[in-house]
Amino acid sequence: MRPRTTIEKHSAMLLQRLAAPETASHLAANPASMVRLANALIDAGETARAVELAAQARRLAPEDPEIERIALLVLERSVPDWHHTILADAARNSAFDTALRRSVVPGSRVLDIGAGSGLLALMAARAGAAEVVSCELNPALAAAATRIVERNGHSDRIRIVAKHSRDLEIGTDLAGPADIIVSEIVANNLLGENILGTMEDVVGRLAHSTTRVIPSHGAMPIALACYGDLASQQLGSVQGFDLSLMNGFAARIGLSPGNRTLELRSAPEDLFSFDFSSGGPFTGDRAAVTLTSTGGAVNGIVQWIRLTMDAEGTTYENRPAPGASSCWSVMFQPLPCVRATQPGDRIVVQGRRDRTSVWMWAEAPAGETPVSSGT
Repeated sequence: MRPRTTIEKHSAMLLQRLAAPETASHLAANPASMVRLANALIDAGETARAVELAAQARRLAPEDPEIERIALLVLERSVPDWHHTILADAARNSAFDTALRRSVVPGSRVLDIGAGSGLLALMAARAGAAEVVSCELNPALAAAATRIVERNGHSDRIRIVAKHSRDLEIGTDLAGPADIIVSEIVANNLLGENILGTMEDVVGRLAHSTTRVIPSHGAMPIALACYGDLASQQLGSVQGFDLSLMNGFAARIGLSPGNRTLELRSAPEDLFSFDFSSGGPFTGDRAAVTLTSTGGAVNGIVQWIRLTMDAEGTTYENRPAPGASSCWSVMFQPLPCVRATQPGDRIVVQGRRDRTSVWMWAEAPAGETPVSSGT
C-alpha cells in the first residue's frame, strides 16, 4: 500500500476532528473558526467539505466582512480560473450551440458531462430537450450551476447532479439511456481531463445504439514551427550565474494560438485522432507522422486540438494563425537545436500517449540526440 503523504495525513486528522461532536458544536457557535477550518481543508485537498463549511459560515454570519472574504477565497480556490476563460470563447460556445440545435428533437433526453456553469445544459434545454441531466463533481460549481439554471427559468427540465459521470446510474440519475451526450472535458493536449476513459464508460453504460455524442470526434494536429520569442522563454545568465540547466524543466510552452511570433513551417498532420462516439476502446498508443517543411528556420513542434461536433461537420479548432484566439492554448515543444530547412525537407515526428498525456519527438538528423516532451 502506498504510504500517505503529509497532506493526506493532515487532511485525515482535520476530518476526524471535524466529525467529533464537540468540534461540531464549537464550530456552529463560531463561524470565524468554521471558515478558517474551511481554508485549511482546501489546503488539504478536501474541496467538498471546505466548500460546505465556507457556505455554512457565510449563512451564520452574513454581515461579517472577514468571514465573507475568507469564504470567497475558499470558493475561488475550489474553481479553476479556466472556467471563466472557456465561457468567454464565442467560437467554442457557438460550435456547441449549433451542434445541439441540430441534434435535439422534442422528447430528447440529454446527458451533459461536466456541468461547469450549466451553459451546455441550458443550450440543450433551449434547443427543446425534454430532460437534461448535468453532472458536476465540483460541489461549488454544482451549487452555482443549479442556481444559474433556476435564474434562467429551466429548472423544470435541467437537473444538476453533484457526481462524477462514472457514478451516474440509469433509474437513479437518468430515467433512461441518453439520446444525446454532450461534454467539454478536453485539455490543451486533448486528453488531459480523461475524455477517453469517460467516453468508454458513459457510451457503454448510459447510451443506446443511436445516441449522438457531442463532440463526436477529436484530433491532435501538429506542425513544424518557428517561435520567434523562444529565447525570451529560456534562461541563461542571471545575476552573473549560468542557470541554463533550468531550461530542462520547460519541455513545452503554452502559447495563445494568435501569438504573433509563432509561424507554422509545415502543413499540419494529425498525430492522434479519436472517434468519441464509438465509446472505444481507444487503442493505438503510438503514432508517427511526416511533416514537410515549407522552408525556413524550425525550432519546435506546435500541437493544438480540433473538435468535430457532429456528422454535419461543425468543428472547433484552435489552429495557430495571426489574430486567432481560443480558450485553449497551443503547445509548443522546442527542438534540441534550430534546424535550417529547405522547402520539401521532411521531418518524422514520433508520438506516444497514455490515457491523459502525450509525448512526442522529432527524429534527429545525424549528430543530434532526440529529446521528447510530454503534454
